[in-house]
Amino acid sequence: MGSMNKLFSYDTWNKIREVLPGLILSVLVAIVAKIMGTYLPELGGATIAILLGIVLGNVYFKQGFLAKGTKFSESRLLEYSVVLLGFTVTFQTLGKVGINGIFYIILMMCTVIFTAYFVGKKLGFSEQMALMMAGGNAVCGSSAIGAIAPVIHAKEDEKGQIITLVNLQGTVMMLTLPFLGIALFGSDLLSKSALLGGTLQSVGQVVAGASLINAETVQYAMLFKITRIIFLVFVVYFFGRRIQKQSPKTVANDKQKKFFVPWYVLAFLVFCILNSFVDLPSFLDTAAHGISTWFETTALAAIGLRLDFRRFIKEGPKFLIYGLSVGVVQTVAALIFITLLHI
Repeated sequence: MGSMNKLFSYDTWNKIREVLPGLILSVLVAIVAKIMGTYLPELGGATIAILLGIVLGNVYFKQGFLAKGTKFSESRLLEYSVVLLGFTVTFQTLGKVGINGIFYIILMMCTVIFTAYFVGKKLGFSEQMALMMAGGNAVCGSSAIGAIAPVIHAKEDEKGQIITLVNLQGTVMMLTLPFLGIALFGSDLLSKSALLGGTLQSVGQVVAGASLINAETVQYAMLFKITRIIFLVFVVYFFGRRIQKQSPKTVANDKQKKFFVPWYVLAFLVFCILNSFVDLPSFLDTAAHGISTWFETTALAAIGLRLDFRRFIKEGPKFLIYGLSVGVVQTVAALIFITLLHI
């Protein structure tokens, strides 16, 4: 028995040692990105993390011994980030945006999912990449992609490429939509908030973009964003069902053949329900938001470190057209729906 414990401890320690170098590097890149984000709030720590990771990973850190740690950071930390989001949202949030606001979010999500999937297939992207692009743009960027990827059996490199595209696309929109909102809607707080909260991909981008207007816009834009996040579990479920119908043999061989929604998405839903009906201490929301942000930033740094930029550049024109097409449709649809629904 003692020898088995020693063997287990030895194997466990070996696995930890294999993970540590890449994990530590990912954390360090995230720390640097966070610091840089305070000086460049228009970009934010999350976007800087993936861009910095891409540069460092393609120029300096190509060593094989870093792979296991960066993979752990990319996959596991994104999962934990999704779970912690549940502590930051409640179903009561839906009431604050109103019936028209909820209808607006549903219309936007359906439009973005259909557009991203249709354009992706027309451009020759795989089923998995088109679905990840659809979910990432419709819900909450990299967190949504992290939740969707294992359910649809996406490849690691495909996930990294789509997360990079969504973040780069979101950065461009984050820097342009606030000024478009001011130009078109003037002092109309709800309209500007709906434009930003209903389109921008990540929570960080919504906060950063709305901050370019004022603090009140940040608050209301986040209401629209949180409403989108609440629908994450449904998007993951239906995407999983779609893949199951198309590739029943693949799913039949998978350990989760009867369990389409992964544990961390269900955990997100459980915590969201708990947060909606139980008066939890305020420090839980603050802590969950802070830790989730750090996990996501570290995961994005790892994704950047793992991304072979040469391969991404090789696909460049097609990726550029994809991101531009989805972004334009997303923006135009938001403007039309905001006008029609009198938000």
